[in-house]
Amino acid sequence: MVSEALIRHGDGSMPPRHVAIIMDGNGRWAEARGLSRTAGHRRGVEAVREAVEGAAELGIAHLTLFGFSSENWRRPSGEVSDLMGLLRLYLKKEIKALDKNGVRLSVIGERDRLAPDIQQLIADSEALTRANTRLGLTIALSYGGRQEIARAARELAHEVAAGRLDPAVIDEALLESRLWTAELPDPDLLIRTSGEQRISNFLLWQSAYAELVFVEALWPDFTRQHLAQAVAAFAQRERRFGGVAG
Repeated sequence: MVSEALIRHGDGSMPPRHVAIIMDGNGRWAEARGLSRTAGHRRGVEAVREAVEGAAELGIAHLTLFGFSSENWRRPSGEVSDLMGLLRLYLKKEIKALDKNGVRLSVIGERDRLAPDIQQLIADSEALTRANTRLGLTIALSYGGRQEIARAARELAHEVAAGRLDPAVIDEALLESRLWTAELPDPDLLIRTSGEQRISNFLLWQSAYAELVFVEALWPDFTRQHLAQAVAAFAQRERRFGGVAG
């Protein structure tokens, strides 16, 4: 369980509504132990469980995890195959527990690049958990922020070309409505593990005003206590959204 002292904010503030996490460090965790990179990814699945359970305990409404990027397709074919195998296993083994715990699962990204059976597992998992309200868990698979924005722009361009849309009415809200995350609030807090300090093409549009917290722990070592500490750090930030302090 997450410590109550970490959950309770001194100023009485609410936890961030939406937390996004770049799960980094599986390979380095495995290499440091003389294990295969797949072993690191497998251990990383346990950290996903920790993060999901911790988010629910903290009262976070939405948790988005960067599971597999558009660029990750460039990795060695064996590693990609192992990652897809772990994804299949996760969707088959964890979905009942997610449903039981009130977690709603959704997936964003270029689904058509995933194997047909994985696409079906995702669709089935989303359907099973659609009515759940305790926590919205979004997993970004075959996802890239630039690709997402370009796709949204293409959709608007097609509508303009077809005469269904006046380009003069295109604004931030309209473009945002074409993003994969259209039904999600922007992340309040973006966490990256492993000590790296970059966002790596993740939620580029959505993270315009997100607070960033960089955690030294490698992803397989990430626990709900790390999450709670990041949320506590968030509570100390003053968010002005381009304005001035009150």
